[in-house]
Amino acid sequence: MLTSKVAKRYAQGLLDFVTESGSTQQVFLEMKDLVEAMKNSKDLRQLFASPVVDAKKKIAISSEVFKSFSAVSQNIITLVIRQGRESHMQDVAQEFINKVDKLNGVQRAALTTASKLEDSTIESILKSSKLVNFDSKFDLTLNVNPELLGGYILRVGDQQIDQSVRSQLNQIKKEFQLN
Repeated sequence: MLTSKVAKRYAQGLLDFVTESGSTQQVFLEMKDLVEAMKNSKDLRQLFASPVVDAKKKIAISSEVFKSFSAVSQNIITLVIRQGRESHMQDVAQEFINKVDKLNGVQRAALTTASKLEDSTIESILKSSKLVNFDSKFDLTLNVNPELLGGYILRVGDQQIDQSVRSQLNQIKKEFQLN
């Protein structure tokens, strides 16, 4: 997913600030909560995307919704809204999470399979791919998508290995159409 320059700049500014103040871990966890709240709440996404609701109301609502957040997190939310960039709120939080992970050497990986797999099978897929660095920390997200029919899709950072039956069938179909 491409992240806007706006999100990258706000996230970098926030990272610089929390690194100096020593509150990186707390803000990191709050930004994770913000991303989850945005993913799970259609109303919250619509609120931030709405041009009809003015900034003062958005700030008041977000202050109430995120009242358990630290002053730093509440201030970045307020700043983003005041600058008219609230439609980028989720991207800012996600980019901040990505930057902290990169700073801490955490590698993000997503494994999508057609059905649930055993731990030993998952481990053998990860070891055979050579994309995952086992010497550093990594965060693995497991997804099940029956439309793959079989096989897996492994995504690590901006690299992807697609060993799904669906993509192999699509490739065969393209070859037949060309011939």
